[in-house]
Amino acid sequence: MESFRDRIDNNKVPKHVAIIMDGNGRWAERHGKVRVVGHEHGVDSVRSVVEGAGEIGVEHLTLYAFSTENWDRPKSEVQALMELLVHAIEAETDSLMENNVRLDAIGDLEHMPSHVLDKLNSCRNRLQENTGLNLNLALSYSGQWDILNAAKKLAQDLADRKTNVEAIDYDLFSNYLSTSHMPNPELLIRTSGEYRISNFLLWQIAYSELYFTPKLWPDFRKDDLFEAIVDYQNRERRFGKTREQLTR
Repeated sequence: MESFRDRIDNNKVPKHVAIIMDGNGRWAERHGKVRVVGHEHGVDSVRSVVEGAGEIGVEHLTLYAFSTENWDRPKSEVQALMELLVHAIEAETDSLMENNVRLDAIGDLEHMPSHVLDKLNSCRNRLQENTGLNLNLALSYSGQWDILNAAKKLAQDLADRKTNVEAIDYDLFSNYLSTSHMPNPELLIRTSGEYRISNFLLWQIAYSELYFTPKLWPDFRKDDLFEAIVDYQNRERRFGKTREQLTR
């Protein structure tokens, strides 16, 4: 039987895939475990998906790891997530190096604990010369924060006369977003069967293809990524144009 990997057109692989990794808590509850166990098993999914994305030539993979709203979760769960993040970065750095993966992070990083940032920066510096997949972790991130932060930076440049109102367009504003160094995602995947964007990359996904799967994140593997890519490649992306315009 032909696998989803075999069905992928290597010439039509999206350059940027973004994933809302949802369902860790429900996975733990279904298995009679505390919520943090679901997050621990979710690390295995990250490893598999990063490997799969690198195999097929995805250039950027952005994972929604911790939202600004997640700070409102029980303190014990937030602390456990921070420690898990540090442990995961430590445990996975060698593997990321072997797979030629670069690491970056977007979000309101000033609110992250200092020991998490130290570990993140140490890993990022070690991997900075790699030339393969760019793995982007969205930490303390929300789309509304990103847009508001961009607006503040643009307003400051206007006040400092570094730019002017007449110069403001979509491209200029995009340069103030935390994702200015990468293309907008062509494909957004959400696991767990929920049909929400959850305040993720709101500006950037204006024309992204959306893919929802009922699988909880700890059960998601690279074969599921390949299935999503095949689904994406079977869609017609028109960007507001008619089918006739695309075929001319």
